Amino acid sequence: MKISGFTMGKNVSKLYYPMKASIQSILPIVDEFIVVLGDSDPDDTTRKEIESIGDPKIKIIDTVWDIEKYPRGMEHAHQTDIAKSYCTGDWLFYLQADEVVHEKDLPVIKARCEELLHKTEVEGLLFNYIHFWGDYWHYHDSHGWYRKEIRIIRNDPEIHSWESAQSFRRIPNFDQLNYRQQKGTYKLKVAQVNATIYHYGWVRPPSYMKSKIKAFKTNHQGKARIEELERSKKDYFAFDYGVVGALPVFKGTHPAVMNEWIARFNWADQLQYSGKPNRNRLPHKHEKLRYRIATWIEKNLLFGKPIGEFKNYILLKV
Repeated sequence: MKISGFTMGKNVSKLYYPMKASIQSILPIVDEFIVVLGDSDPDDTTRKEIESIGDPKIKIIDTVWDIEKYPRGMEHAHQTDIAKSYCTGDWLFYLQADEVVHEKDLPVIKARCEELLHKTEVEGLLFNYIHFWGDYWHYHDSHGWYRKEIRIIRNDPEIHSWESAQSFRRIPNFDQLNYRQQKGTYKLKVAQVNATIYHYGWVRPPSYMKSKIKAFKTNHQGKARIEELERSKKDYFAFDYGVVGALPVFKGTHPAVMNEWIARFNWADQLQYSGKPNRNRLPHKHEKLRYRIATWIEKNLLFGKPIGEFKNYILLKV
């Protein structure tokens, strides 16, 4: 059995993604790791950080992003598909640049891959998620945050990254252009693995969060639209996490590869841990009344079962 790891990104270090830790987190169980790097700015140090790992399993592929050809975030999926195309394993383990796996889960993941290798009806593996917010000690368990997602897939040419690269679908005869197409796509049949993805995409100093959101929205809406928004409101991309202290406290341990990254945490004085949220900004999704009501119902009346959860997979009992 061979497992390939793969990821993609552009201006990764400049936007405060822990890609180095992400790659290191699964290196012990993969036979190769494909990194597709887009045409980053000259001051981005991602390549140097990856090369500093010094592992021959890692292969870096250079690409050029084209958000006019792949608008609405589809360039993320396109770049993911490019990385996938270089993988040679039986199983392909995808991590986004802000996703990390705990070392305690590695034996479980590898054993599950071995167990299911010849059960060809299983097209992928489904992981649990923890979404951190603001700092490394608070996380989201509110309505609207995805609880599970596919992160390991078969090495099958019909399986493609989908929409903005959050997940995967089977797309026969794919034109390699419309990653948001619905018709003619099929949810993957997956098995649960008792392992967790630690998602740090919403843990950055507020200034970096502003830059990340601007880059993300540019990839979805185009440069011209973003420039228009900035002209209309100077602080359009300013970011306020809200009352971080109102969220659940994380009582577990982080992946060991994140220790150095977490030690850099120095923006506590820019976070709000108590009091009322700033009303002079648009509320975050989890702060809106209908989401707060849905969260209360899920936690207090439905024993944690989510209301109307979208599942981009068919879960098999294997």
